[in-house]
Amino acid sequence: MAPRVLICGDIVWAHEEVKQLFDGIAEVIRMDSTTRTDFMAGLKTSGKYAGIVGIYRHNTSADHIGIFDREIIKALAPNVKWIAHNGAGYDQIDVQECKANGIFVSNTPGAVDEATATTALYLLISTLRQFSFGERSLRSNTWKSPIDPGCTHDLSARTLGILGLGGIGLHLANLAHAFPMRVIYHSRSRNHNAPEWCQYYAKMEDMLKESDVLSVHVPLRKDTESLVGEKEIRAMKKGSIIVNTARGKVIDEDAMIRALADGHLSSVGLDVYPDEPNVNSRLLEFPQLALLPHMGTENQDSQKKMEIRALTNLRNFLTKGKGDDLISEMR
Repeated sequence: MAPRVLICGDIVWAHEEVKQLFDGIAEVIRMDSTTRTDFMAGLKTSGKYAGIVGIYRHNTSADHIGIFDREIIKALAPNVKWIAHNGAGYDQIDVQECKANGIFVSNTPGAVDEATATTALYLLISTLRQFSFGERSLRSNTWKSPIDPGCTHDLSARTLGILGLGGIGLHLANLAHAFPMRVIYHSRSRNHNAPEWCQYYAKMEDMLKESDVLSVHVPLRKDTESLVGEKEIRAMKKGSIIVNTARGKVIDEDAMIRALADGHLSSVGLDVYPDEPNVNSRLLEFPQLALLPHMGTENQDSQKKMEIRALTNLRNFLTKGKGDDLISEMR
């Protein structure tokens, strides 16, 4: 009897690949629960999801059944052994509870690198040149007013500090270097794949002191929540900029808004927020900001790559006993 796997959330682009990857290997079940109660009932011995050993998970499933918290993880054990999450960030999964119950978790890091890095580049350019502000002035028929040219800068004259030089950060570094910007970075350890022109700072504060723009590329974990706080923001130059395409809670939003209000930060470019889809109304008081509704990977090319990569991780678990792209906490 073929093992059962559950598609939990949307498959939009890779329908044919689902057939190709799992034909003759597994029975693929689609989650159709519209409530957590129904989902939990389906996991019971006689339920519609009984016996599943692996899950493909997309964040859209949370709209119906909530995040994969302790309650859900305990209900998945002991049968489920692999959760193939679609996305680089996996903060909607209780990873420690997964470890405690022998469930491995994978993500899709490389598949999002280009899309997220180009989103960060757009926010970087838009905030330095105030292009987003300029477009809004045109649409409101004020023609560049009240934009101050003294607050805009060429990229080539600026230093970009990258917090977290993983796949996304390294891709952004190469994009920014083309202008050319000076690129420096801080990570938990030196990235040996970094080019020689990308300077490593062992201490985050030392990097912040030299950064005109800080771009954030670290995952959200307990140890990275509010990683960029009051002290870190004030360590940056007056008039500097923060770009965030990682997770909203990595930055202390209140500290960031205070720095915008008193002019220590000249602008920020954000694609992520602490309480999505809710956006702090204070941010809307600063017209120079560039704000996006978490659309860094909202394109069909990246989303198909992410779907295929997550599905492949699940297939490899079934065929090889171990998938790829294990999250760092599981290595």
